[in-house]
Amino acid sequence: MNTVEAETLAKVEVLADLEPVVHSLMETHEAKRILWFPSELLAAAPDTDPDRHIRDLRERARGINLPARIALALNLLTEEGLPHFHRILAVYLGSDSFWSRWTNMWTAEEDRHGAVLHDYTRDSQILNNPELERMQFEYLRAGFEPAWDKDPYRVFVYTTLQERATQVSHANTGKLASEYEPTIGTVLSNVAKEEARHYAFYRSIFEEVLKRDPNRALESAAEVMPSIDMPGVNMPNFRTMADVVRRAGIYGPRDYLKIVQEQIRYWAIDAVDGLNERGKRAQEKILGVPDRLERVAGAMEARSRAKTFSFAVAFAKEFAME
Repeated sequence: MNTVEAETLAKVEVLADLEPVVHSLMETHEAKRILWFPSELLAAAPDTDPDRHIRDLRERARGINLPARIALALNLLTEEGLPHFHRILAVYLGSDSFWSRWTNMWTAEEDRHGAVLHDYTRDSQILNNPELERMQFEYLRAGFEPAWDKDPYRVFVYTTLQERATQVSHANTGKLASEYEPTIGTVLSNVAKEEARHYAFYRSIFEEVLKRDPNRALESAAEVMPSIDMPGVNMPNFRTMADVVRRAGIYGPRDYLKIVQEQIRYWAIDAVDGLNERGKRAQEKILGVPDRLERVAGAMEARSRAKTFSFAVAFAKEFAME
């Protein structure tokens, strides 16, 4: 067994030791959860005309601006990457444990996110759905093979950061789009709240990992926290769509900076002691990440110029953004 294999095995043993914690966190999660389903959120009110309901929805949705539509497309496609994430999580968590029960429950909850957004875009007709579905197909076919997927500790650092980023993106998209169409505000509020609960689970798990194996945990975190690729990075036009989302004030580098700062505070990275030299170097690197992210955000803002966009998924309509 080589060094990498031995370290991975040691990390998997720590995760096995965390099973009682996972059980407790699952009970807390399920006690707070209000389970909803797409057909409920999008249904016409009782004793009303469902055809009229759809006509009214489409009329209201006409007011949703193009940046908000692009954000909805990006959020939807990101959620549709669920098969990749289930695969990555299941690799380390076995098939007969509280870990596997969490992964299956998380998958069932997440599956509704893409479904409700897909149903909404079909009902509202705010996007070119055949084009959206082609993008979804190409994205899933491209795969998602991040460098961190061979390290179980990095998986939980990434899921903490990514679930929080997704929560922010959904919530802010909902605020922008619901100015004209309140149904999408309700939909995205429900999705964002669930992402927040998933975020709380993953960040608590990494907190427990940090207590049990601080040196390796910090090394893993130091590899992930400087920057993360969102799961949609391989989808067609991802970078350009992400630029629209940034310019719209929905999600961008400064939001990621805040998320990293939150985790550094919550995990009390600066207070972790008793470290070996590798652990100390990783700790120092993590504590330096916010300054680096501040420079990156400033540089991006300085380079940004007014630009015109057009996406087939939004019927190829042109729009300009500062």
